[in-house]
Amino acid sequence: MNDRTVWWEAGRVRMIDQRQLPLAYVLADFDTVPGVAFAIKDMVVRGAPAIGATAAYGMALAAHHSRAVTATALLDELRQAKAILDAARPTAVNLSWATTRLLNLAERLAANGAGVTAIRQALLEEAQRLADEDVEINRRMGRHGAAVIPQNANILHHCNTGSLATVGYGTALGVIRAAHEAGKNVHVWVDETRPRLQGARLTAWELMRDGIPMHLIADNAAGLLMRQGRVDVVLFGADRVAANGDVANKIGSYKLAVLAKENGIPCYAVVPTSTIDLSLPDGDHIPIEERGWEEIVMIGDTQIAPDDVPVYNPAFDVTPHRYFTGIITEEGICYPPFTESLRRAKEAAEARIHQAQRQAS
Repeated sequence: MNDRTVWWEAGRVRMIDQRQLPLAYVLADFDTVPGVAFAIKDMVVRGAPAIGATAAYGMALAAHHSRAVTATALLDELRQAKAILDAARPTAVNLSWATTRLLNLAERLAANGAGVTAIRQALLEEAQRLADEDVEINRRMGRHGAAVIPQNANILHHCNTGSLATVGYGTALGVIRAAHEAGKNVHVWVDETRPRLQGARLTAWELMRDGIPMHLIADNAAGLLMRQGRVDVVLFGADRVAANGDVANKIGSYKLAVLAKENGIPCYAVVPTSTIDLSLPDGDHIPIEERGWEEIVMIGDTQIAPDDVPVYNPAFDVTPHRYFTGIITEEGICYPPFTESLRRAKEAAEARIHQAQRQAS
């Protein structure tokens, strides 16, 4: 079993097909940009950091298979590839962040006189570097986040934020892993996370595989557990964070944060700085993806609702920043005012990446 969710192998992008888990461990291969976009759209791969890495490999794939003989022609193809990939899922900002990073690199190289072969090789190296960075970033977040997890804590977790949602280790689940590895004797309440059941299918699978104590619960049981004093901290990830600290995450996150505040329970979002979008002032500007009717009407191959029932299926909701105790990043824990702390974290991370890129070149 590969220890990564997505990777490059022999001129193709290979990934764990998360649609098949937990009943089957299946690998899926894609060797075209539309194929990679499909994998993102159909949730073969999911989770903002994993989507970003997949998109980066998609850009490298476009260059790898390009028949362009000039840098100008190759840049045109890369811009087309970026447009296809960016359209796959609109809410997760890591997608466009990654494609922009790869395209910017190609444009800089072309401006400095690099040819097609050099650009092609540089893009693959950059995609692999981005994937490697993700694992290290997640471990850094885990170390920072574990510091706020009490001994013997009961942690409420929503959706899937583990290795499967990233290249490796995880964001919010990475914090849980780090706390477990530090001997804090944690226990996790795992929301099933309707409608795609990422908690039941993926988070439970990861925690059980790693031997971390957990119980799977229906989403609607979270409030009861909080009122009974059986939750010490709420953790979830993010697909986009606005400049003021509003967080877009899997549908159902907002109500958990509100319940946590009502019951005096700390609530943290765990996010790599690549998920912070300083161009958006608040969560009202975050685009919310709507998905198909079948995710609500069907569970697997079984229909559970009437024929032709009207369906509204937003994939995400937005939690206002006032409900967060803090936002955990690889640069440390951001506290209010988030407009200041998130910017500092974003700038620190970008400076570190640019320094690493200069050293690599």
